[in-house]
Amino acid sequence: MKKLLVTGSSGLIGSEVCIHFADLGWEIHGIDNNQRAVFFGANGDTRWNESRLRSRIKQFFHHELDIRNRNGVIDLIQTIKPSAIVHTAAQPSHDRAADIPFDDFDTNAVGTFNLLEATRRYSTEIPFVHMSTNKVYGDAPNEIAMTELEKRWDYADPDFANGIAENFRIDQTKHSLFGASKVSADISVQEYGRYFSMPTACLRGGCLTGPNHTGVELHGFLSYLIKCNLEEKPYTVFGYKGKQVRDNIHSYDVARFIEEFIKAPRVAEVYNLGGGKDNTCSIWEAFDLISNISGKEMKYSYSEANRIGDHICYYSDLRKMKEHYPNWQITKPLKIVFQEIYQSWIERNKQ
Repeated sequence: MKKLLVTGSSGLIGSEVCIHFADLGWEIHGIDNNQRAVFFGANGDTRWNESRLRSRIKQFFHHELDIRNRNGVIDLIQTIKPSAIVHTAAQPSHDRAADIPFDDFDTNAVGTFNLLEATRRYSTEIPFVHMSTNKVYGDAPNEIAMTELEKRWDYADPDFANGIAENFRIDQTKHSLFGASKVSADISVQEYGRYFSMPTACLRGGCLTGPNHTGVELHGFLSYLIKCNLEEKPYTVFGYKGKQVRDNIHSYDVARFIEEFIKAPRVAEVYNLGGGKDNTCSIWEAFDLISNISGKEMKYSYSEANRIGDHICYYSDLRKMKEHYPNWQITKPLKIVFQEIYQSWIERNKQ
């Protein structure tokens, strides 16, 4: 039986990957120490998701390990002998990073490096998939000529009609400390691939979302926005007139792409993994979508101060992904994503 090692297994993407590969017949080993609750408090706790995996997957083995524990990571990989590794563990908030810079860098940069070296010592043949972020591009996308529409910004430059491609620059731009730590991890994953001929992939995610996301204000755009609507709590809009645009991808479609890569891995690849232009929305458009589903008016406040290094408009150019893996496509359109998150909240909050 093939074995998959997943870091951050209790998170949104990690848990989706665990279930997806378990359904394909793999033995699943998850690494998670609920560090999200440390980063974000009780609202970030993911133990419920760990319990869901334990009950849902027969061949699931949970490992309470911090990826900053270098020797622990090396020993575990040598013991498990995985067939592939999917690395989703991270300090995920670019706002929070400024308050906990050592924790952020040690988790995102050093933790990733620990996993890469531990993998190399075990085998240079197994696929290593790293969940990177579009924040590696910093705020450079804001330099693209844009047009202001009624409820959103969009690219005016025809060269970006399909979104941001993987050859977009990542330096000489403001990233946030989170973005900088993720750049370090991203480059390390590429370098281990090129230098040691290891099959690695950096997936530069847009807004990753889905019904099992534990969204908080500082991370988890759609999950947190929908939660605010349903709990009738005010959502704070930070700058850009509320017209900032994101592409949103369901965690299932992320897991499906990872499946395709592991089946036919390539060396040192980079992919902008997002929902693409068809799955974009601005904050105002997201308000409209959830209000139409829930029947509740969105409560909000507005702050002129945008988040440091934040994107005005960002959506992923998916052409490279589809060219390399033609069996993959987006299967969850934006309205379905909203409906699933809404329904999940209703189910989890039944009296």
